[in-house]
Amino acid sequence: MPSFSALIAEDEPLLASALQQALSRTWPELGAVPVAINGIAALEQAVALLPDVLFLDIRMPGRSGLDVARELADAWPPTRPFPLIVFVTAYDNYAVEAFEQAAVDYLLKPVNDARLATTVQRLKSLLEQRAASAPDEHLERALAQLRRLASHDAEASQPAPRLDIIRAAVGNQVRMIPVGDVLYFEATDKYVNVVTAEGEALIRTSLRELIPRLDAQQFWQVHRGTVVQVRHVQAAVRDEAGKLSLLLRNRPEKLAVSRLFAHLFKQM
Repeated sequence: MPSFSALIAEDEPLLASALQQALSRTWPELGAVPVAINGIAALEQAVALLPDVLFLDIRMPGRSGLDVARELADAWPPTRPFPLIVFVTAYDNYAVEAFEQAAVDYLLKPVNDARLATTVQRLKSLLEQRAASAPDEHLERALAQLRRLASHDAEASQPAPRLDIIRAAVGNQVRMIPVGDVLYFEATDKYVNVVTAEGEALIRTSLRELIPRLDAQQFWQVHRGTVVQVRHVQAAVRDEAGKLSLLLRNRPEKLAVSRLFAHLFKQM
């Protein structure tokens, strides 16, 4: 029987230790399972260790479990099967419904052995099936699941008033920028950069707050930190490594497109 590896991403040490011990009882052949203490560490360790299974806490400092999974899709080597993901969450009816709809397994805190044993059996079966499929096929299935989760998240959020004017800081001025003039929004550490053909300006509103207030037919999220107004996109191009980027009509830079959103630019 092939040996498999796993990684736990959990910022609460007691819960991480409890899950480690429960896995040693229900899946002893898995061996030692390392722990990442936040979302950023989870992403770094997953890329370094390339585990077969990821147990991701939904809410962690630095990155959420969903953010880790989405970013990992870009960082994961294409020659290796994408890891099976188990989301770990406190009891939440919405979360459970979303995971079931997306066919992504989940565990409720605190994890009990009986429920974990069911998850382990499912993981073993999926790992056996995965061995018979190409790595890119499994990645596409994982991306489809993450897209369904993102879609469920958007549908469950409260409707927000449509944004028509952006009030953005430029030096000691506050510019009034019509939303139609925006080429793209780009998240930075503390701000969102609003880019137009005339220049750039900063706002404190996060992308997470901004996206529900934009016209989804006009503004497409193409990366974790980038939302572009699609009418300003001239072309989508692939480099030799297969990575997708966008050329804009009135700006010289290229915008990277993550694997999660690459399906938006498939030929009609």
